[in-house]
Amino acid sequence: KTIYGALFLWVVDQVNKSVSWKDDKEVRSSVGVLDIFGFECFKINSFEQLCINFTNEALQQQFNKFIFKLEQEEYEAEKIEWAFISFPDNQDCLDTIQQKK
Repeated sequence: KTIYGALFLWVVDQVNKSVSWKDDKEVRSSVGVLDIFGFECFKINSFEQLCINFTNEALQQQFNKFIFKLEQEEYEAEKIEWAFISFPDNQDCLDTIQQKK
């Protein structure tokens, strides 16, 4: 846990240095990991917080898949009239974090 935590802080520090700016007022965007309980924006994030947010997002994705995607596919297959429900799909974000490259 200590090694992963230290590595995480080092990676974040390196990324921050590479995209740094002199004045915080010039910031127009930021990167964050959204979780199902809302957006958390901390000055310093920990590896544990990333793991918590990632797990929450993975659970939300499973919920979306089973409740929205699969149900809507079943409605289409059975030719049931219904109104499409749009919902945010965070699979790309999850794939980015969990890819093995």
